Amino acid sequence: MLSAPELRERLRNAVMVADGAMGTVLQTRGIAQPYELLNVTSPELVELVHRSYAAAGASVIETHTFGANRVKLSAFALESRTSEINAAAVRVARRAAEGTGALVAGSIGPCGKALAPVGAIAPRLAEQAFREQAEALLTEGVDFLLLETFNDLDELRIAHAVARSLADVALVAQKVFIEDGDTLTAGLPARFAAEVGAWEGVAAVGANCAIGPQRMVEVVRQMAAATDTPVSAMPTPGLPQRVGAEVRYAVTPAYFGEIAPRLVAAGASLVGGCCGTGPEHIAAIARSLRSIAPRPRQTPPRSVLVVDREPAAEAPTQPLSAFRAKLGVQYVAAVELDIPRGLDVDRVLAGARALRAAGIDIIDISDGARARLRMAPVAVAHRVQTEAGIDVMMHFACRDRNLLAVQADLLAAHALGVRHILAVTGDPANIGDYPSATSVYDIDSIGLVRVLRRFNEGLDLAGNSIGSPTSFTIAAAFDPLAPDLADERDRLARKVQEGTHVVYTQPIFERAVLDVAVESAAREGVPLLFGLLPLRSARHCEFMHNEVPGIRIPERIRQRIAELSEEGARRYGIDEARELLAVARDSTAGVYLMPPFGNHRVAEAVLRGILPPKTP
Repeated sequence: MLSAPELRERLRNAVMVADGAMGTVLQTRGIAQPYELLNVTSPELVELVHRSYAAAGASVIETHTFGANRVKLSAFALESRTSEINAAAVRVARRAAEGTGALVAGSIGPCGKALAPVGAIAPRLAEQAFREQAEALLTEGVDFLLLETFNDLDELRIAHAVARSLADVALVAQKVFIEDGDTLTAGLPARFAAEVGAWEGVAAVGANCAIGPQRMVEVVRQMAAATDTPVSAMPTPGLPQRVGAEVRYAVTPAYFGEIAPRLVAAGASLVGGCCGTGPEHIAAIARSLRSIAPRPRQTPPRSVLVVDREPAAEAPTQPLSAFRAKLGVQYVAAVELDIPRGLDVDRVLAGARALRAAGIDIIDISDGARARLRMAPVAVAHRVQTEAGIDVMMHFACRDRNLLAVQADLLAAHALGVRHILAVTGDPANIGDYPSATSVYDIDSIGLVRVLRRFNEGLDLAGNSIGSPTSFTIAAAFDPLAPDLADERDRLARKVQEGTHVVYTQPIFERAVLDVAVESAAREGVPLLFGLLPLRSARHCEFMHNEVPGIRIPERIRQRIAELSEEGARRYGIDEARELLAVARDSTAGVYLMPPFGNHRVAEAVLRGILPPKTP
């Protein structure tokens, strides 16, 4: 096992060649996932690939363990075999490297799912997964650990801390940088290298995957200018292309080899390949670097080493919206209007115009509530704002979008002038119009709040600049009737910590539940808009109370409404809503009214004469 100073010294004295992809080679041989299980079931096949890389000139052989953590292995019900797979992988790599002089690097990749609050993997679970994997690799005797293909710096930080807690082992830490000139212009590789290169035990800092050799040259150049720690580079052979069921790369091994000296000239002293590369690519690198020494390095100027950390606070580029400016200053009223099926939203526009005339502050537009097929809310929100002249709080569900689409759609919303987002996890698809549809849930509502906050800071989740900060008002939901109220309050606290500006509740029908919501919001210091739903009939009341989670209607209301005619029940529902609103005005920042079927006339009837006069 090498210490960081020992590996760092080797990399300063000679260029080392790492191997290439394992999965790519196995895929071309018709092998199906899970590839890592082959360490146990077909070790001779894995060893053959390792030997082909060693024969090609690789002086570093990576264990076949990039995806061998329990989170990734759980997709194949193999999490209980995590230690076994990793230990076997080291033994296989050791046999292949024997007699070649090649070092064996223990490969550790990310968990494969985003960390909370963006995703569902709690940091402690990631720590446990990294610890289990690293212990197996170190116990079997790797020469150093390679932390590769990390996108989230927080996750890399966890993996690094775990490794250092286990042994005084050298680490190579590599990040993914996207194929995007803006990333380079913003200096993200330099900032990454300056910070991570200073971490204890890091013998080299670098980049791998996602970008081809030419773009990797500039990434390496920026890194080398920001740290005196050795730099590694393991690009893909250009951009991938799907051909039938296969993913192919166009860059030839010859071209790959031609670029390798430029990587060394830019500052790299550990050069290899990633997805799409094979032994022929590594052979081309080894030939081209045979007589090339590492570029002499010196400590960068102090000013370069200063890491440009994320802004600590939101910095909107334009004035606050009328709604945002009123929060906590005037009592505000939000009314939800239902999006009908199909293309015709004239009724929504007519309702929005009437509500604006009645003094309502903002219109809420849901995002496929109860997993029903409806027009995307961004289109409706844009039309309401431009044609009815009133602000919109657009609900945004995590159900239908992966992490890429979440960010893309939010940027699109901002570009269309939508500035208010209610972050919701979203009802599962299996309860809606298309039960067989896939529910994505890359992130939940807490993660979505973080995405919005990062956009307000001018950054995406990967730390890349988006050009200028957005000016989103971030709303989040709170259920005062949640089965586990302590957990719901904890989630509210996390939403507020991530940047929530205002909280919405589920429909409330009684003072005791309202008090829970008020106290919970006050504890976090965030304005509260309490949910108010006027009941329209005994059947409506029965359905809401018995079949909709998060709603509890007092027995006295259920008994009374059951005794009334249809018209009497409608009037009674409005009267009850007005009474609760009168009580709530002094303790809440506003009301979130959900009239049945989006009937704006019901909303007007509830609010008439109750809300305080608006300041022009």
